[in-house]
Amino acid sequence: MAARIHGGAGAGAATALSTFNPKKLVAPSRTNLPAARSSKRYIVAAAGSDASKKSLRVGHSQKLIANAAVATKADTSATTGTGHELLLFEALQEGLEEEMDRDPHVCVMGEDVGHYGGSYKVTKGLADKFGDLRVLDTPICENAFTGMGIGAAMTGLRPVIEGMNMGFLLLAFNQISNNCGMLHYTSGGQFTIPVVIRGPGGVGRQLGAEHSQRLESYFQSIPGIQMVACSTPYNAKGLMKAAIRSENPVILFEHVLLYNLKEKIPDEEYICNLEEAEMVRPGEHITILTYSRMRYHVMQAAKTLVNKGYDPEVIDIRSLKPFDLYMIGNSVKKTHRVLIVEECMRTGGIGASLTAAINENFHDYLDAPVMCLSSQDVPTPYAGTLEEWTVVQPAQIVTAVEQLCQ
Repeated sequence: MAARIHGGAGAGAATALSTFNPKKLVAPSRTNLPAARSSKRYIVAAAGSDASKKSLRVGHSQKLIANAAVATKADTSATTGTGHELLLFEALQEGLEEEMDRDPHVCVMGEDVGHYGGSYKVTKGLADKFGDLRVLDTPICENAFTGMGIGAAMTGLRPVIEGMNMGFLLLAFNQISNNCGMLHYTSGGQFTIPVVIRGPGGVGRQLGAEHSQRLESYFQSIPGIQMVACSTPYNAKGLMKAAIRSENPVILFEHVLLYNLKEKIPDEEYICNLEEAEMVRPGEHITILTYSRMRYHVMQAAKTLVNKGYDPEVIDIRSLKPFDLYMIGNSVKKTHRVLIVEECMRTGGIGASLTAAINENFHDYLDAPVMCLSSQDVPTPYAGTLEEWTVVQPAQIVTAVEQLCQ
């Protein structure tokens, strides 16, 4: 069966399907951005067919996915053909199950991921289908099972490590930093670490400070690791599949309040490019960069802004490391104003790194200083009203856009 590559704005790279060989694993670095991107549509046939032998025009991220067709999609409504509705956690589960069917090297490990199905049911039913060796329940010992997963990746397996809560992965920080991110380099390229680390995070509804962590800022400085954040069922499935197929260690951030979002996704196979942002709403007056849950706060504010005569361009950056400076740069050159909206902490957060990148690369195109709206630098309160005060709200976004566009 063919896997369709959806063209259009932000169309991704593509490579022919091939058979996984752990002896040929490589982890290439990111190449420079191209001068232009193709917006053509491709049909990538299954391995062994004549069509799979034809050369394809590919984008800047082609080498990150070793054995799969890669696609990105700017707007779900543009998808043609039939589809099916899934909640976000079901889309993650479907993507994981498809990859476990496709590649016997893929395995899952973590607390309660087996017959219980995971704390948010992302692994529901996988233990019954694939057995306890490929869906491994672990003790409550994040440092140990994360290290075990990294070691398994060194031998040619492709582990998906679930943190029951992203805050708990702080206990595995040594493994993620000193081993997961660095072993490819420190071994002189002898080992690759094709591991996915995923789990729920973000500010929920009165989960308390320890269960409301945003760890993007903790992990962004670790060399050798990619980070992505899903925000819709479509990109949740696509990013899950792409992360599993990547030869690089990938951290997939999921938000606890987005698991029950529902969306129609294609029946055909697709995956998303790990290095590309998503154009959510084209506009002319200001660029709003956001990700994860804040995407919905921004879109709520956008309705108010449109009624007031503003035309904001909204981009879900999705790739937290590295940033898609191609799409971001083109937007800045068009609007000349930038607002960053994040749930991460203000000090040392993703927004701070993104602000620096924009100022370094696109300063001459800015008509106003980059503004960043972030969570307050305080532990997240348990009280619901206080919790709301620590996180950016739509009204604040509207006010910020009005100030920048004066």
